Order: sequence, then C-alpha cells, then structure tokens
Amino acid sequence: MGDDSEWIKLSIDQKCEHKLWKARVNGYEEALKLFQKIEDEKSPEWSKYLGLIKKFVTDSNAVAQLKGLEAALAYVENAHVAGKTTGEVISGVVNKVFNQPKARAKELGIDICLMYIEIEKGEPVQEELLKGLDNKNPKIIVACIETLRKALSEFGSKIISLKPIIKVLPKLFESREKAVRDEAKLLAVEIYRWIRDALRPPLQNINSVQLKELEEEWVKLPPAAPKQTRFLRSQQELKAKFEQQQAAGGDADGGGDDGDEVVPQVDAYELLEAVEILSKLPKDFYDKIEAKKWQERKEALEAVEMLVKNPKLEAGDYADMVKVLKKVVGKDTNVMLVALAAKCLAGLATGLRKKFGQYAGQVVPTILEKFKEKKPQVVQALQEAIDAIFLTTTLQNISEDILAVMDNKNPTIKQQTSLFIARSFRHCTPSSLPKSLLKPFCAALLKHINDSAPEVRDAAFEALGTALKVAGEKAVNPFLADVDKLKLDRIKECAEKVELAYGKNTGGAADKKECRPAAGKTPVLSGAAGDKDTKDTSAKSGPLKKAPAAKSGGPPKKGKTAAAAGAGGAGTKGKKGSETKEIFEPELSIEVCEERASAVLPASCIQQLDSGNWKERLACMEEFQKAVELMERSEMPCQALVRMLAKKPGWKETNFQVMQMKLHIVALIAQKGNFSKTSAQIVLDGLVDKIGDVKCGSNAKEAMTAIAEACLLPWTAEQVMSMAFSQKNPKNQSETLNWLSNAIKEFGFSGLNVKAFISNVKTALAATNPAVRTAAITLLGVMYLYVGPPLRMFFEDEKPALLSQIDAEFEKMQGQTAPAPTRGTSRHSGGSGDDGEERDEQEDIGNDVVDLLPRTEISDKITAELVSKIGDKNWKIRKEGLDEVTSIINDAKFIQPNIGELSAALKCRLNDSNKILVQQTLSILQQLAMAMGPNIRQHVKNLGVPIITVLGDSKNNVRAAALATVNAWTEQTGMKEWLEGEDLSEELKKENPFLRQELLGWLADKLPTLRSVPSDLLLCVPHLYSCLEDRNGDVRKKAQDALPFFMMHLGFEKMAKATGKLKPTSKDQVLAMLEKAKAIMPAKPAAPVKASSRVVGGAAPAKFQTASAPAEDSGSSTMEPKPDPKKAKAGGAASKAKGAQGKKVPSKPNLKEDDDKSGPIFIIVPNGKEQRMKDEKGLKVLKWNFTTPRDEYIEQLKTQMSSCVARWVQDEMFHTDFQHHNKALAAMVEHLESEKDGVISCLDLILKWLTLRFFDTNTSVLMKALEYLKLLFTLLSQEEYHLTENEASSFIPYLILKVGEPKDVVRKDVRAILNRMCLIYPASKMFTFIMEGTKSKNSKQRAECLEELGCLVESYGMNVCQPTPGKALKEMAIHIGDRDNTVRNAALNTIVTVYNVHGDQVFKLIGNLSEKDMSMLEERIKRAAKRPAAAPARQAEEKPQRAPSTNANASVLRKGPAEDMSSKLNQARNTSGHSEITHTVPREFQLDLDEIENDNGTVRCEMPALVQHKLDDIFEPVLIPEPKIRAVSPHFDDMHSNTASTINFVISQVASGDINTSIQALAQIDEVLRQEDKAEAMSGHIDQFLIATFMQLRLIYNTHMADEKLDKDEIVKLYSCIIGNMISLFQMESLAREASTGVLKDLMHGLITLMLDSRVEDLEEGQQVIRSVNLLVVKVLEKSDQTNILSALLVLLQDSLLATASSPKFSELVMKCLWRMVRLLPETINSINLDRILLDIHIFMKVFPKEKLKQCKSEFPIRTLKTLLHTLCKLKGPKILDHLTMIENKNESELEAHLCRVMKHSMDQIGSKTDKETEKGASRIDEKSSKAKVNDFLAEIFKKIGSKENTKEGLAELYEYKKKYSDADIEPFLKNSSQFFQSYVERGLRHIEMEKEGKGRIPSSTGISPQTELTCVPSSTNTVSSSIGNTNGEEVGPSVYLERLKILRQRCGLDNAKEDRPPLTSLLSKPAAPTVASSTDMLHSKLSQLRESREHYQHLDLDSNQTHSSGIGTTTSSSSSTAANIDDLKKRLERIKSSRK
Repeated sequence: MGDDSEWIKLSIDQKCEHKLWKARVNGYEEALKLFQKIEDEKSPEWSKYLGLIKKFVTDSNAVAQLKGLEAALAYVENAHVAGKTTGEVISGVVNKVFNQPKARAKELGIDICLMYIEIEKGEPVQEELLKGLDNKNPKIIVACIETLRKALSEFGSKIISLKPIIKVLPKLFESREKAVRDEAKLLAVEIYRWIRDALRPPLQNINSVQLKELEEEWVKLPPAAPKQTRFLRSQQELKAKFEQQQAAGGDADGGGDDGDEVVPQVDAYELLEAVEILSKLPKDFYDKIEAKKWQERKEALEAVEMLVKNPKLEAGDYADMVKVLKKVVGKDTNVMLVALAAKCLAGLATGLRKKFGQYAGQVVPTILEKFKEKKPQVVQALQEAIDAIFLTTTLQNISEDILAVMDNKNPTIKQQTSLFIARSFRHCTPSSLPKSLLKPFCAALLKHINDSAPEVRDAAFEALGTALKVAGEKAVNPFLADVDKLKLDRIKECAEKVELAYGKNTGGAADKKECRPAAGKTPVLSGAAGDKDTKDTSAKSGPLKKAPAAKSGGPPKKGKTAAAAGAGGAGTKGKKGSETKEIFEPELSIEVCEERASAVLPASCIQQLDSGNWKERLACMEEFQKAVELMERSEMPCQALVRMLAKKPGWKETNFQVMQMKLHIVALIAQKGNFSKTSAQIVLDGLVDKIGDVKCGSNAKEAMTAIAEACLLPWTAEQVMSMAFSQKNPKNQSETLNWLSNAIKEFGFSGLNVKAFISNVKTALAATNPAVRTAAITLLGVMYLYVGPPLRMFFEDEKPALLSQIDAEFEKMQGQTAPAPTRGTSRHSGGSGDDGEERDEQEDIGNDVVDLLPRTEISDKITAELVSKIGDKNWKIRKEGLDEVTSIINDAKFIQPNIGELSAALKCRLNDSNKILVQQTLSILQQLAMAMGPNIRQHVKNLGVPIITVLGDSKNNVRAAALATVNAWTEQTGMKEWLEGEDLSEELKKENPFLRQELLGWLADKLPTLRSVPSDLLLCVPHLYSCLEDRNGDVRKKAQDALPFFMMHLGFEKMAKATGKLKPTSKDQVLAMLEKAKAIMPAKPAAPVKASSRVVGGAAPAKFQTASAPAEDSGSSTMEPKPDPKKAKAGGAASKAKGAQGKKVPSKPNLKEDDDKSGPIFIIVPNGKEQRMKDEKGLKVLKWNFTTPRDEYIEQLKTQMSSCVARWVQDEMFHTDFQHHNKALAAMVEHLESEKDGVISCLDLILKWLTLRFFDTNTSVLMKALEYLKLLFTLLSQEEYHLTENEASSFIPYLILKVGEPKDVVRKDVRAILNRMCLIYPASKMFTFIMEGTKSKNSKQRAECLEELGCLVESYGMNVCQPTPGKALKEMAIHIGDRDNTVRNAALNTIVTVYNVHGDQVFKLIGNLSEKDMSMLEERIKRAAKRPAAAPARQAEEKPQRAPSTNANASVLRKGPAEDMSSKLNQARNTSGHSEITHTVPREFQLDLDEIENDNGTVRCEMPALVQHKLDDIFEPVLIPEPKIRAVSPHFDDMHSNTASTINFVISQVASGDINTSIQALAQIDEVLRQEDKAEAMSGHIDQFLIATFMQLRLIYNTHMADEKLDKDEIVKLYSCIIGNMISLFQMESLAREASTGVLKDLMHGLITLMLDSRVEDLEEGQQVIRSVNLLVVKVLEKSDQTNILSALLVLLQDSLLATASSPKFSELVMKCLWRMVRLLPETINSINLDRILLDIHIFMKVFPKEKLKQCKSEFPIRTLKTLLHTLCKLKGPKILDHLTMIENKNESELEAHLCRVMKHSMDQIGSKTDKETEKGASRIDEKSSKAKVNDFLAEIFKKIGSKENTKEGLAELYEYKKKYSDADIEPFLKNSSQFFQSYVERGLRHIEMEKEGKGRIPSSTGISPQTELTCVPSSTNTVSSSIGNTNGEEVGPSVYLERLKILRQRCGLDNAKEDRPPLTSLLSKPAAPTVASSTDMLHSKLSQLRESREHYQHLDLDSNQTHSSGIGTTTSSSSSTAANIDDLKKRLERIKSSRK
C-alpha cells in the first residue's frame, strides 16, 4: 500500500510518466478529465504535456495505452499547441497502436489521425501514414490504408493530397496479403469517387483481374459528386453552410458549388510521373531522320513514337526534335512518314502540355498547309496533332498563323482549317474568345460561307455556329450584320448542334454573375448602362474573375488607354443593349408617311408646312413642336415626322427662325421616340449642311447629339463624317469635327471606327482652311485620351510642322484621364456596366488602332544566310548578322508576326559568350516587340522565356537590358502568357541569386496590377519559399516583397498549404512571414473603371469605405468633390479615388462615426506605462524583441492599447489595409499638440506600433510614420521628456533597421530622427544601439550607422563611445575591410572623425589592422589633413543641435534651439576675433572678450578670470588688497534654461584633441564650480566630466607629449587647468561623492601615470605640476565616496600587479594611496560599505593568494593588504565577519580565515572593546594600541626616509604622523642615527611645514611628497591671486595675505633675515588656514591670464586707491609699496606683453 499512496500524491503529469502502470492509468484518466475541463485552448497547462503525448499513445501496457489514447485524442482536439506533436504522435500511433489486437485501440488511433488532420496537420499525418505502408507488419499497412480512406472520405480530395497515395496504389495491389489488397481496393474505389476517370491511367498496369473487379465497383458508385463531410478548423464557414444544407434537405445547388470546386481539381496527367525521353533517343536519330532511305527515316520516327507514348514527359529542350519532325511533316514525300511524324508531334504535345506551347507557333502553319493531303489517315493524324498542339497554347497565340492559311486557294486546306477553328472554339470560353479575336476569325469565315466548294462552306458554318454558341449572339451578331437570313439560320442551326468542351450551356455562370454588380452597389457614375431587358447573357458567362483573360487581346501599353476609356466608354453597355433589340425600320413611302403624320399632327400644321409665308411656317413648326412634346413614345411615328420636316422647303429653309425650330423638333423626336437609323439617314444630310450655320449651327449639333444618343455614336459619327467630307464647305467640316470632339467626350469612345476616322482626319489635316486643320488636331487630341500613343503612328509621315502641332496637342492631353461618359446611357441606366464587357471594348480600341497599322512581312528577308551569320563562330560576323536584323526591323517599322527562323537564331544569341552581343540581341527583341505589337504574344514561350534566363547574368547592365526587354514585351502581351505553364517556376528554381532577385522584383512589380492570374502561378510558390531562405540577402528581401502579391492572387490558404513540403524549421519561419504578408496583402485591383481606381480599387472592405474617410464630408454628393485639404490628408488616397468616382456616402453612419471620433485618441491611464514596464520585466508579457513581428506581438500590443487608445484609432491602426494606417497616422499627427500628456502616457505603445509599421512594405505608410516621429521627438524634447530604457530598447533597434532602406528620402528622415533622439536619450546609449546596427547584413545600414557613429563622436567627443573607446573603435575598424565600398568609406570617415577629436591615440585604440586596411586609413587621414580647416566652425554650429541630455531632468531650449544657437555662435565667432582660439562654446559659457578689452578702468567686472603669473615676476611689488564682493557673470543668469545640455556639450569639449578648445572648456566648467549656487548644475555630470578629463590626460600622455611641434608651455597650461579644475571639484564633497568606482579607478590611474611621467619633470614647470598632482590625489582620496575610492584603489592595485608592463613604482604609489586611506579609516569607517570592500579584497586575494603575493619582488603588497584588513578588524571587531554577504563562495580566497586569525589575535591583545568605542574614532584605538605597533610603524617610516627612493615619502608620512599624534616620541629613532641624518629629518619636516603654509588655500593636512630641495621653482599652482576669497564667501582680511606673502618671500629668498622661522611644533599645532574656493589660477589658459594681467595692470594709478577687477573678489590695490617695486613690476609686465605678442 505504501507504494500506492506514494504515487497518488503526485501531480497528473508525473503520474503519466510513472513506472507503475496503474499510476499511469490513473494519470491518463485524470488528464482526460483535465483536458476536457480546460476551456482556454491557449492555457499554459497544455504546454506541460507537449512532451508526454507521444508516451500516452505508445504506452507498453495495453490497458494504459487505451486510456492514454483517449486522453491524447482529447488533447489534440482541445490544445492549440497540439500541432507541434503531430510527427511523433502519428509515428507512435502507426507503429505502436495499429499493431494492437484490440479493435478499440485501432479505432482511437484512427480518430487521433483524423483529429490531427482537422487541426490543419493533414500533410504530416499523410506523410507518416504513407511511411507506415512500407512497414513489414500487414496489420499496420491495413490500418494505414483504412485511415487514409476514411480521411479521404470525410475531408475530401482538396485536403488529402491524392498524388502520393495513387503513386503507391499499384504496389499495394501486388501485396501478398489479401487483407492489404482488399483494403487497397476499397481505397481505390474511394479515390475514384472523388476524381473519377483520372484514376484510370495510373492503374492501367495492375493485374487485369483486379482492374476488372475495380471497374465493377466503380460502376456501382452513384454519379453525384461527393461532398466533404468533416471540416478543418479554418473551414468553419463551410461547415456551417454544409449543416444548413443538411437541415434544408441537402440543397442541390449548394452541393453543386462544392462539387464544381472539387471535381475538376485532379487531372490524371497530374497524377502521373514524368518520363525523361530525350536521353533515350537513339544516338543516330538525327542522322537517320535525314537519311535518304525512307525505311531509315521510318525507324527513327518509330523510335520517337514509342517514346512519346508515355502520357507525361519531362520538360526539356525539344527544339531540335520539333524542328526535324516539322521538316518531315512539311517536306517528306512519303505520306506514311508524314502521318507518323504528325503522331509523334501529337504525342509530344500531349505529354508536355503547356511546356510544348513554345514550339506551337513553329509547327501550326506547317500542319495546316499539309492539309492539302487527301489521304484520310494523313488527315486524321494531322488533325490529332493540331488538336493536341492547340491544347498546349492559346488561340490568341496561333491566330495569326491560322488566319494566314485561311486565304489559301486549296479548298481542303480551307475546309480543314475552318474545322480546326470550330474544334478550337469548343475549348474556348467567352472570356478566352474576346471580340478582338472573334472579329478577324468571323471576317475570314464569312468569306468561306460564300466559297464555291460546299465542304468549305459547311466547315465555315460549323465554325461560325460554334463561335455563336460559345460567345453568345450578343458578341457575334455585330459581325453577322450583313449575312442574309438563310445563312444566318444555317449558322444558328449549327450552333444548336454544337457540344462544348466546357459543358453545353455557359450561360449558367452568367446568372450567378449577374447578381454581383448589385451586391457591390456599383456607383451610378459608371456610365456603362446595364440593360435589364437583355436576355441573352451568354456573353458574360465567364465568372467575373476570368475577365482579365481578355487582357491578352490588347497591349497593356494601352493600359492607360484601356483604363481611361473604361471611364469614358459611354455607351458600352448601352450600345450592346440597344443593339440586341435595335429598331430595324423599313423605309416608308412618302404617302404612308403623310398618312401616319396626319394621324398625330393637327391638319393645319401639315398644310402650312410648305407655305410661302415664313410666319405661317413658323406657326406650323410651333404646333408641330407642341404635338411632338405631348406624344407618347409608342405612338410617335418618327420616320413619318422627320419626312414631314424634310418636305419642301425641307433643309433648304431660308428663314433662320423656322430652321432653328425645325432642328429643335428633330432633336425632340430623336429623344422622345423610337428613332431608327432609317429616320436618321433622312435628316443627317440636312443637319450636316446646317452645322456650319452661325445661327442654326448649335441647334443642328443638338439634333445630331440626340440622334447619336438614339442610334449610337459610332454609326452617327461615321455617317456625319462621310457627309461632311463629301461636301466642300470648310465651315461645315470644321464644325462637324468640333461636334465630334465633344460627342466623343460625352459618349465615350467605344465602338468607333478608328480607321474611317483616321482617313477623314488625314483629309482634314491636308485642308487649306486652317479652322479645319485646327479642328482635326483637336479631335486627334480627344482621340489620344482614349487611344493613347499608338495614334501618333498614323501621322508619322505628315509634314514636320503639322506633326509638331499634333505632338503639342498630344502633350497637352498627357496625364489627363478621359472624362466619364455622360450620354448614351439614358435609356439603359437601370443596371451597371459589365466590367468584363467594357474591358473588351477597351481592348478593342487598343487593338483596332494596332490592327490598322500597315504591317510588313519580313520573313522573306530572314534568309538562311542571315540565320547562319547570326550563328557564326566569329563574333564579328554574328554582330554583322544582328546589325542586319536591326536594320530590317527599323526599315519595316511594323511587322507581321511571321519571322521564320529568326526566333531560334536570336534565342541562341541570348546566351552568347560575348555580352555585347547579348545586349544587342536584347535591344533587337525590344524593337521586335514594338514592331510586332500584340502579335509578339505567340513568341513569348520560345523567345520571351529565354530573356528571363538572361536576368541571371552576373553583369548589371545586361540584367538591366533584359529587364527592359521583358517589360517591353509584357507591355505588348500582358502577363498571362508569361505566367502560364511551368516556365517561370523553372526559372525561379535555378539557384542563381541574380536571376531570383530580378525575377521576384519583376513579379512584385507586375502582380499587383493584375486582376487575375493563371493557376500555374502556384507552381512558383515552392521556389518562392526557398528564396525566402536563400543565402543571399537581396533574394530574401525580394522574396519577402513579392510574398503579399502572390498571396493576393493565390490566397493565404493555398500559400499556407504549400508550406507542407518544407522542413519543420523552415515551415515555421515561412508561415510567420505569410502571416505578416497577410496583414499587408493588397486587394486585387478593381476593374479599370477609372484610371485612379487602380490604386485603391477595393482595397478597403465596404464597411470602411463609408465611414473611414472624413474627406467625403465636403462633397460626398457631388460628382467631383473637392475635399477640405486638411482632411484630405487623413483620408489618403482612398478618399481621392472615391471622390473622383463620386460614390454617394451614406451620411448617417458618417455622422455617428464623427461623434465617436470627437474625444481624445489617447486616454491617460494612471501608472499604465509603469505597470506595462513591470509586466515586461516580470516576463508577464512578451519582451518586444523580434526579427519580424509575429501575430502574438501584434495581439499583445492590441490588447495593451485597448485601454488607452480610442477604439476607432485602434481599428485603423490594426487594419490589414495600409491606407487605414495612413489615416491613423494622420489622426495621431492632428492630436499630437493637443494631447501631449496622452501621447507621453502611451509613448511606449505608440513607438511599438510604429516599429510594426517599419516592417510594412508600403512606402507611403513608412514616410508618414517617419514624419510623425520627427514631430513626436520635437515635442518630447520641448516637453523635456526623457526616453525610458524600455521605450528605447523596443524602438531604436527597429528604427536603425530603416537606416538601411534603399530609398534616400527614408534614410535621410531616419538620420534626422536619430539626431532628434539624442535630445531625449543619452548619446552614449544611442551609440550602443547604432553600434549594434553596424553588424547588419544590409550594407547600406552598416554604412549609415558608421556615419552616424562618426557624427556622434564629432558632436559629443570620445566619451560617447561605449563600452570603451578602444572596443568601439576596434568594432568600427573591422568595417574598413568590408566588401562593400560605401561601408569601407563610412568606416574610414568615422575613424578620421575620431582622429580629429582624439589624435594619434586612435591608432593605439584601434589595435592591429591588416596592412591593407591600415594603409587605407593612413591615406585617408593624410587626405583629411590636407583639407582646409573649416571643420571646427561647422562642428560648432551643429553641436548645440545635438546637445545630449544625460540626466532625466535635462532641459532643452523650447524655441528652435538650432537657429537660436547657431546665430549666436556666429556672433561669438566674429566677436572673438582677437582671440587665437577658433573653437567656440555655447552662450552660457562664453567670455565676452570685447567687453573685457574695452574695460578702461571701469569697475564693472564682466568675466571672472583669475590671473595667473609666474611668481617671481609678480611678488616683488605687492599692493595689499582690500577685498570686496565679487560680481557674478551676467551670462550665468540664463543658465538654467538649458543647463544640462550645455554642460554636456562643454564637457564633451574637454576631451577635445585641440588644446585650446579643451582649455577654454575647462575655463567654462571652472566658472560653474567656483560658485556654490551654480556648482549644483554639475550634479549628475561628474562621471562624465571625469571621464572627459582622464581621456584628455591620456591624450596628453600619448599624443601631445610626443608631439615635437607642440609648445610644451601649452601642455603645462593644459595640465594646470585640468588639475585646478579637479581640485575645485574635489573640494565640494557633495559633487566629489558622485564619482563612481570605475571612473575613480581610471582617474587615479591617469594621475599616478602623470606623477611618474619623467617627461613632465623635464619641463620648465614640471615639478610644480607634479606637486599639484600630489595635492589633487590627496583631495581625491579624502573627498570622494570612501567606498568607491577604496574599491577603485584595490582594483587598480590588482590590475597593476597583474600587468607585466606596469612599473613597480606605479604599484607602490597605489599602495601609498591605500595607506593614506587606511589612515583615514577611523573617521570614515561608518560611511563605508564594508560588504563591497570585503568583496573587492576577496577578489584580490582570489587572484593573489598569499603564496603568490609572497613571490612579489616587493613585500609592500602583502603588508598593505594585511594593514588594511588589520585596521578594519580593529575598527569593526567581530562584526566584520557579518559583512561577507556579497561573497558567493567564501572558500575561494583566504579572506575569511585571515579575518578570523586577526580577530583572535587582536582580541588577545586589546581585550574586548565595545563597538561604541570603536565607532567614536580611531584615534583612541591608536593611543591604546600596543606600543609595539607604534614602534613598527615609526620604524617603517624611518626605513623609508633612509632609503634613497622613498625619502620624500617617508618624511611626509612622519610629518603626518607627528601632526596626528603630537605627543608621539620620535627621539628613540633619531638617537641612533648620525647628526647629519637628524638635521636632514628636521630640515625636511620644516620644509614640509613651509610647503603646507605656502599652499594657503589648501587644508594644511595635505601633501604626499614635499620637495626637499629649497629651490625656488616658478609655480603656476601657488599664485597669490588664488588666495583671495574663501569658499564660504567670507571676507578675508589683509593680515592673512601678509602672512602668506611672508612665507612666499621667505621661500624665494627675499628678506629672509627679517623673518623668524616658526618652530616646528607650532607649525604642527597651527589651525588650518581657511580653504579658498578658486582654482582658476590653474585653469584659465595662460593666454587669457596674460591678457587679463595686461588689461588690469596697465592702468595702475600709482598715487590713488583705484580699484581693479582681479579674479574672484574685486580687490582694491593701494600704493603702499615703493616706487621702485612698481617700476620693476611695470618692466615685467612689458616683458610679459612682448612675450604675449
């Protein structure tokens, strides 16, 4: 029982894995319950079981396994993650479940398999089941077959792929096991249910008995198409529909729908394996086929015949085989061989299908001409061949060849061709048989129905009948207008007999389609008038999406034409409508007319018609008019009425009033009655005659327009034109042309006979009357709107002057769209135009124009000689051949499509080894496309596809030429031909990166413009997926760009299904990309109703179209609204297009929407942003980090936004259509200013959403997003906002991706945004992100990022480089060797920029570079040096714009920081003309030099500047000053407006490579540090300032000191400034404490290195510098944060001991600093973080265990460490052991053991002490400490004094010791030494005392190594002016100065005798002198000091007490010194002045 109770307590998942089967059973049962309970399919609970489900199904215990299977089934059904387990679980089911004896197990196994299929995992399931068929266990095989059968039965053949199953069926039928064979039989029957006869060919080779059994079973199957009964999760809509049908008793139609989709899906051909036959041809085939003996030729053909019997052939190059077969068919004399060759061709065509299409054009003419043979077997073979060939191509492609043969004289050829046409028509649909094709065929066939040979006539009737049946009467009747009734009946009779390949009645589809326009609520505007009464819908029968197939009919070059005319095709539909029931009216005699007229007109009216009195005639007309107005349409005898009007005087009426009335009445009759062409002919002549009349012309035009409306414009126009040009009246001609121009605009262009027009227009152009010529040119302009550029071709032979006028007119029209037709629609406006129909019309126009061009036949010029030239071995001869071809085409201009052997010859040249010839061939092919026009279509397969292959050429220019050629071809042919067949997919399959990227780019360009594509496009998808993972980045990019356009045509489902064959890893990636593409997938372009609608057409779903565009407000009901310009932006393109189409927008929803939109768009949620950051930190939500945004990120963002973004904005933001994103952005821009707080509260979400937009491919969205970002960051910087880390890290990396965009404008914007970001986010942090960006694969991105880094360094100095300048520069330098030139240049430029800032130090930081890279860099630096030094000025202007703000409160000038500063900088630059310093600084820190120089004795002190002099020059004449309060610089009053950014900027200049810039920057900072109220501004910038400072120290050490050319005084000046600044800083404890450990470590390193620099000692004032450094080090040690400095010293010591290059002196000085710190410990122990210090010591001891330390040459390190630990133990006692918390593993070092030992020892020595005493201060401990300890210490000191190197240090320590413990006794130590040593020590101590006194402004406890020599060194540190005011702002009395002065004089040997040396003891006990707050003495450059001294002392008045400004306090100098001293001073000043100059 014990065991039991154990597992009962376990969790479910643990039970499921338990070794006890009972436990597992229990686990499975509980799991089953759990799985049924969990409602959320995305619950995390599911993931726990991911790895266990396989174990559920493969459990070794049968009972457990059953339970496991039930649980697994529940899991698969409910868990969203279940799909991940498909492979392993199904494999487990197949191998471990299907072999179980229990039927229940097998059932559950099958259910699991089916459930996986239901959750969209059909392919992996099928794969595993097919693997199972290879299992040796027949049970498993049977179960697998059964599962496949059930799956097929339930899910249907759409979901279960049949091809792989059918492939294995024959093998299953051969199985030994009866059970397997029986199950296979059942499966075969099930497959047959779905695909019917397509299954026969693959099974033809199975055992005949089995086949017979199958046949019997197949016959029993019901004929109804099967239906899917179980649905995938994604097919829930279908499921609902199916359930409804079931409920309604299975509606037949609905079923039909599904059936239609499923049944034709599988083609037997698809199920077959392709056979490769080219290699199997007999080796001597080509010789034999040419043999003289017919038997040999027959052998060769029989061999081919055997091979082509294979039903499916592998694609390959069959050109040679086709060529020889064609030759046999065409030229062989043996008819038997002709028949055999024809059979071979038929076999090839059947086996290759579409792949044979490219050869069709070569073979068709030959076969058709061979029909002259009479032998039935030959004719039959030829028929079979040509029928098979027809199926591989389109009628369009071979139409030219067929039509050419139709004129043959041989009746058999004519007959067979017509029969072939009839058979071909049967395979066509209305959409693939457009009018453009019907027209020439009908014309040719109509000739044949009048042929003398009855068989020719019969064949023609059959063909016409078939055409009538396929295209419908509506389409064909216009071409049969002149056919007499008998023949027409015969045609109709034939039509009835015809049975079509695609089912008998195609009209059915039309019915479905008819309801479509209604559903779409087509705008009334579309002038195409639908005719409701039209019964004959067969013309529209193709489903709507098929319409574009017609595109092949006309060159898309007229895309413009077509689109324009689409809008303009006024009466397209109207014409069709009326033509079907056109009013045919016989001509009536005059008597009948009079009779009919008298019935409706008053008698008086008829009598007065021909009255002689014009008034009577006028009265008669008025009555006539009234009568007509009152008549009903049905009653009006139009012909009779117009005859009455034409009655004498008729149109010869002389009175203009009567004539006007008459013309008006004609118009009325035409409008109101059923006006026929017969009636029109009666009046038109008269109308044309009056059109030129000044008074009646307008009425005549009105009447004509009315007639045109009644009888359609094309007919009216033709009549009018011929009448006008048959008379000679120029006025009539010009007015007719003008009327026609307007009429075309009103009615549209459809149906007009261009040819007739053109001849009339040419006549008009030749007219002598200029008005006629002008009218003709205007008419041409209007025609140009509809016809486009081809129109010009007809007038190329006109005179140049005229041609230029025509061109000018055309140019005016360019860019205009044809107006929408407003007339010709009135009677038929009930329905909307039919797109497909209209499109045909437009095609017609294009085609008509092209058809009319006279084309030359050039095939006779393509001689065999020319072809052999083109194929010659010598490239020059090949070139000659190509040149000839070029000239032939040039001469011919327009050519016929037959080009003989030229196509094969040119094809060979496309892969010529000589690229120049390839380019020439491409240009010939371009010419050919232009010359041949749309007929080039038939050459697409054999010539067009090889051009695509050239896109893979390695040379850029060749690829460009190929692309241009392909585009020229597609302009003529449309895209359909290119996309059909496998050619494109074969090209894409080739792993050539150039080919792939060019081809995908081309497809991405073309696909969005197509309304439909052939299904063959799906073949490209697998290769597209492999491109998505191509090694080449460009290929991947292009594939991603093309993805949405493929999806637009194929749909997401098909694309997703196609991923099934990918590897799992690839599949996931591709699916993610598909999801992304789905979101940005554009809608298919709508029918070209208007050119502009191409862009928008249907992009937004209808529900959005009403409400989403505010642009409609202003003009929704007008025809052409002019939207309010502000709103138009928001509406975007959509609104424009809508406005143009004039759709009425329902106003109610709009108002409601506007109400919704009135509130704020960003809602402030308190602490919302903080909460989101917490969630992200706590990993409650996904971290915003991805390569491409997955759905879950988008969903998460949507959820987060739902609470704080207005609903309507969110809908726009997450819409799938990009235009809505534009609207969202427009709204965000609009609300930016008004909702600042809202924007800031949602900033993280806004930035995240914008990162999603960076992944869109739509440029307009990207540009808008960048525009918004610029505004946003400007606002944020005005609001002084500081980006949080979270916001930055989830946005900046994605912004940086965009810096690599190919478009310049995008890159420019991104760079601008990065610049602005530096105002709200520290530049140093930006640096890290941008540095990351340099690792991109995109070379543009790398280059731009490197440039940006350069700009950052230039603007902010080296301290932006992260993590360290060295690492950063190494990273940058890597790119000097980049393979991309722009990246190399960018890297070089960036490093040159750094060089300009940092000097030669750069080379050290970069480290080792390859020779090549280094030489490039050096060369670039040299070049940069040669350039004029304009850089600093530019830099200065730019810098303030990029001033960084590193602390959160950083403020930025609100009002245009850029302009404000740069103008001031220019000013400053001009005013500082006297200064040698060219670098300028921001306003706050500028010295107003002019003011200072003009300060002639006035007391105003503008600029505090401490004058620094050489001491020995100044101190002779001292005027005792009386201090006054210092005047503060006025510049600092505005400082707070922009402090932080300015300080950042100035600090960045401290590290400048230019000494003067650095000095000046230091001066600025010193000014801040010297004023307590201002010094706080430096808070937060201390680390930054110290980094800049030690970088400058390094720069001096490494670069300036080594520079021979540099004046060393400059360096000393710089050192003085730096040290002075630091001393000022480290006097302020609050600021000093801000310095961090790392920075202090580097600073100490720099200072100690400087102290040890022997080069400094050699300088004139070097000693003084070193002394000052000593002083500074003490300050740093005392004032810094004690934990930080102690930690820094420990790390520094560790580093120096590790570094082999480090000098022992260095380590020694570090240790001395540590001792100093140890001495300070008693006072500071409470402020130290002991845990951290002990951690550092622990690390030190880990690196240097005792043994290792003992090996050191010096014993100092170990003693230092021991002393430090000893002191800590003494001070903290046993508590010290509580401070080891930060050490993870205490055993790693000896620290703990050592502390314990010390503790034990000290406890023994001292006894227990209270902690309180310890805390009171270390001095008492010292006093109480054992005497031995003191002696040790003193002995140590004296030892030092005795050693040569450390003597100074020993004395210093002794001095410190005595001062601290004044009662200490040093006598015992001195007693034993010599007298000399004793006096030496005393002298040294006294000297130190003097030193201390000398440095008055420094606390007297300072000094590490005072000099023992009493030399008088001129010092720039100890100046008199430095001791003027003290830190507390107290006044200091003159006595202090006198005291100091005495000491100084004494040191310099002046009046020594008079001075008493104070005793040593008094010195030690003296209180410290007050500390002074100025360090400007060391800070301002000597330059400015000298100038100040000149200004201040030039004006000394010897007699009066005049005041002068000096340094910090304003001092009054009185002349209490002797005149001699003053003279001396004057001389010295003169000397200074001369040296200054």
